[in-house]
Amino acid sequence: MKGLAMRILVLSDSHGRCGRIEQIIEAQPTAKHIFFLGDCVRDIEDYPYIYTDRTFHIVSGNCDYASVYKSADTATVEGKKIFFTHGHHLSVKSGIGRLKTYAQIESADLVLFGHTHIATKEYADGVHFVNPGSISSAREGRCSYAVIDIKKNGIMPIHIEI
Repeated sequence: MKGLAMRILVLSDSHGRCGRIEQIIEAQPTAKHIFFLGDCVRDIEDYPYIYTDRTFHIVSGNCDYASVYKSADTATVEGKKIFFTHGHHLSVKSGIGRLKTYAQIESADLVLFGHTHIATKEYADGVHFVNPGSISSAREGRCSYAVIDIKKNGIMPIHIEI
């Protein structure tokens, strides 16, 4: 990955398919930041202790009852501000309108969200919006996750089917 500043890995909606998480992490050894966007946070909670060379960013979803994790958070990677959420509190099944508002409020360069189980990416108003789909049960197409390359000259989201 010549010229790559940073690769991040984005997973969502595992719903008990823990084995897939490890397979995906192993398939992406250069991804140093891993974002898990909820729905069965217990599936990923052990991995920060296993992959101590990676930074994990975790939010809870609508299936994560009594979770200690927030439903939305922000992180900065390679100078790019990332707003990430499961999305159920922001009505993402009805579109990304509320996500756009939060992107502006947070001055985000990149917005990550799950909940719909549909892999999507959109660029609007200078912000990338990426849903990695679901690693357990896709609603359209195949199960998937996303990798996002953050380079000096921009952000490149890529969906990978599993």
